[in-house]
Amino acid sequence: QVQLVESGGGLVQAGGSLRLSCTASRSIFSINAMGWYRQAPGKQRELVAQITKDGSTNYADSVKGRFAISRDNAENTVNLHMNSLKPDDAAVYYCHAYFNLANYWGQGTQVTVSS
Repeated sequence: QVQLVESGGGLVQAGGSLRLSCTASRSIFSINAMGWYRQAPGKQRELVAQITKDGSTNYADSVKGRFAISRDNAENTVNLHMNSLKPDDAAVYYCHAYFNLANYWGQGTQVTVSS
């Protein structure tokens, strides 16, 4: 089992930055992959960024060059650094973990980008 607690969402102007954090209830060394998904109203949930146990990363094309995912192993935390935010980035962002063939989700954190 993995519990995920997110923080860091909020309101930001277009062009601004935010950092989202996701803290896991167990050592992230044991978690195969962690990442962030987002879901805007009326749209499907989509992958934003992912980082695997060995440090490999994967990004949605729409955020490449603007977002960066990182791990803090000592804090069992995965961070998503979001720069040059656009109104299209506004959504509920969910932390995700894939562990022991199961998917785990955080409760979601709202990101609002004003134009």
